Amino acid sequence: MMLLNNNVTEFILLGLTQDPVRKKIVFAIFLLFYLGTLLGNLLIIITIKTSRALGSPMYFFLFYLSFSDTCFSTSIAPRMIVDSLLKNTTISFNECIIQIFSFHFFGCLEIFILILMAVDRYVAICKPLHYMAIMSRRVCNTLVVIAWVGSCVHSSTQIFLTLSLPFCGPNVIDHYLCDLEPLLKLACADTYMVNVLLVSNSGAICTVSLVMLMFSYVIILHSLRNHSAEGRKKALSTCISHIIVVILFFGPCIFIYTRPATTFPMDKMITIFYTIGTPLLNPLIYTLRNAEVKNAMKKIWSKKPISED
Repeated sequence: MMLLNNNVTEFILLGLTQDPVRKKIVFAIFLLFYLGTLLGNLLIIITIKTSRALGSPMYFFLFYLSFSDTCFSTSIAPRMIVDSLLKNTTISFNECIIQIFSFHFFGCLEIFILILMAVDRYVAICKPLHYMAIMSRRVCNTLVVIAWVGSCVHSSTQIFLTLSLPFCGPNVIDHYLCDLEPLLKLACADTYMVNVLLVSNSGAICTVSLVMLMFSYVIILHSLRNHSAEGRKKALSTCISHIIVVILFFGPCIFIYTRPATTFPMDKMITIFYTIGTPLLNPLIYTLRNAEVKNAMKKIWSKKPISED
């Protein structure tokens, strides 16, 4: 590795704006967004853990989706909120590496969990008689472990690519977070191959996962023709929720990670959408469109026995 050749020990993050008034607006807005993300996802986590009515594999995966959303947002939002109050914001090289690892780890974990949720819906709708046998708790646990290992491999690759770059200066990152793409502009070496590896790693994961997910939902929706009207309505409600989440998350990711190492003025806002916006919207999408989750939450709020189903 070329880490020993680095002269840079910290980076300066320019954030979203340098205007003091706008910084205060950024602080207020994203503090509310982050608190909303924590509240919504923790509410889903607690509801699934305490409700016997939500014991199916679908809610098992939804639990981990909310968990990854919470951690994904936490890897970015708190520092961004604090930085908006400071005049000069710096991040050490080691902190930058940690942020890249956690950001990509939980982002990739969310992608894999969304794929597992699509697999779960496919088995539930297309193989209903064998659903519980195929999607047993042991199988679900194994799939989640594989998702964690795969996420670790992905994020470790990002760290390896980052550490392979020599940084001699400048050290100003025109962004509000540390990521491999903005760091490519600061490296004092040819970054062509690193950018190719970035696209083939992050870009490929996003693109291939999106194609797999959309293909699986086409099969699922096609198979609903043989179901009753009530069954179609319930299955459509669940699948549409998943499709909305997939589009909101993968659209911005593909835009950021499947192109050459160039930056556009809109990059920061697009990154905000999937790092801050999507974790906030996911709990709303899954609760507002899911009667079982809403009913379980009502039982918790009204302090009724959870077993009354």
